[in-house]
Amino acid sequence: MSKNGSTGSRRKAAPASGVKPGQTLDLERYVPAFVTFIANKLSRSATALYQKRFGVNVTEWRIMSLLAIEPGITASRICYVIGFDKGPVSRTLALMQKRGLIAIKTDPRDGRSHSISLTPKGRQVHDQVIVAALERERRLLACLRKDEREVLIDLLRRVHSNLDAVTDHGEPGED
Repeated sequence: MSKNGSTGSRRKAAPASGVKPGQTLDLERYVPAFVTFIANKLSRSATALYQKRFGVNVTEWRIMSLLAIEPGITASRICYVIGFDKGPVSRTLALMQKRGLIAIKTDPRDGRSHSISLTPKGRQVHDQVIVAALERERRLLACLRKDEREVLIDLLRRVHSNLDAVTDHGEPGED
């Protein structure tokens, strides 16, 4: 084993096409970083606000907002739409059910499937949080003109629909 911990038998990975040795990301132009940084900061500040004012965190809010749009959906649908793993969603759903925010019913035709809906209490909390959520969006996008907001939404939709280009295939450089 060498000083850096690698074995001599390992093949050194070839740099991706066009990458120069010692190259670094330009965080002012690297889109995945921008999207991640924005999402992390939005989530952190939303959790702080929603927890303080409404007693829910941002994950619970995301689930509640989806349940308001699609009452009776399954946990796997929630995972697919919001892009979360099943474990954290299942734990969050269990806590939300315990707090009386959602109802989980077993599908009588398929005992393995469950439909999830907001309870009246959950809908009441949703209706309070949505006011704050829409105000946060308004304030975030206030730096853009209406036509720029429409362009941004269109671009984000297109990028979102192109995620398969980086999620359904092997890592770049793999054969």
